[in-house]
Amino acid sequence: MILKLMGHEVLAVHDGQSAVEAVESFESTVAVLDIGMPKLNGYEAARKIRNAPRGSDVLLVALTGWGQNDDNRRADEAGFDHHFTKPVAPAELQRLLESSADRS
Repeated sequence: MILKLMGHEVLAVHDGQSAVEAVESFESTVAVLDIGMPKLNGYEAARKIRNAPRGSDVLLVALTGWGQNDDNRRADEAGFDHHFTKPVAPAELQRLLESSADRS
């Protein structure tokens, strides 16, 4: 909802497998994933997205309640570009998306 209010086009899904499919079908440039999703967790979904044909072009952002050092390491290993622990300040997320758009 916050991303929509910021003017971004958003497609929300509720499990990791749907997230992987949505990244391809929606031609996403950014994917914000929770780690604790059903079907595929965020780490598994990130790996599948990275291995997809367009996977290296997608900015992967973990937005999760899991914020220990090991969680950050696992997110990095799975292919996430950024790891935020909930709650994230909307302005911080907006800065990330703007800087990503500037590099495109």
